[in-house]
Amino acid sequence: MNAKFLQSKSEMTKFQVLTEIAAHQPNVRQKEIAMKIGITPQAVSEYIKELTADGLIHSDGRVRYKITKDGVEWVLENASELKRYSQHVMEEIISHVSTWTAICDEEIRKDEKVFIEMRKGLLYANKSKDTGIYGTAIMHGERGFDVGVTDLKGYMHVDTASITICKIPRIKRGGSSYTNLERLKPIVDSKPYIGAVGTEALMVLKKIGITPDVMFGASESVIQAAYHGLASVVVVVEDEVSYLLTRLENESVPYEIMDLSKGSTK
Repeated sequence: MNAKFLQSKSEMTKFQVLTEIAAHQPNVRQKEIAMKIGITPQAVSEYIKELTADGLIHSDGRVRYKITKDGVEWVLENASELKRYSQHVMEEIISHVSTWTAICDEEIRKDEKVFIEMRKGLLYANKSKDTGIYGTAIMHGERGFDVGVTDLKGYMHVDTASITICKIPRIKRGGSSYTNLERLKPIVDSKPYIGAVGTEALMVLKKIGITPDVMFGASESVIQAAYHGLASVVVVVEDEVSYLLTRLENESVPYEIMDLSKGSTK
């Protein structure tokens, strides 16, 4: 590996500056780069001089810079080294010191090789179904109960699930009595995880015979469920919707929103 790049803070910062220039060329704002990577504008200026002298960037004017062919090759080379190093850390280090909790599909004994898979947002362990992800049990585990697994090998890809937001009116606009229950019922029935935000939301779900999986902290809970690949629906009183949308936008969680006030078709 490129020891100089991985071990030198200066080389790593140089890499960051060059990638920022590549992303924003030709008009480079040194102050913005400085804020982005946590150094002073003066330091950015010095790195730009060094990158220019090394032939990694070319100046078209006072604040106009473009990455050169050599610069592109340097970024790609070091990015590859960084990626390999990251994989080394994940596979050879973190996997050995991390212990994952899974639910036993069958009785599992200490030191046995087990395969791991995710179902409905939870990890499960078994000894015979080869999922391509495996590790070693650190303890005895009974069927249906938890077991610790370490030395995990393989890659588990989990797509972030979408959240369906059902907006309902506050009590001053009718609450549960002014909610379109016929539209809500099939939406809720199609999702495995249900949240409620507000007493009106709880009453709306009660009217269609549904008990939510979570009420207090529901906004954060459905986001975590989405990260675990679990699609959800959250019934939200109208004045709490903006907060939830801000959280979802910040976390880049996909969503759709439906207004379930009677008379609305959105």
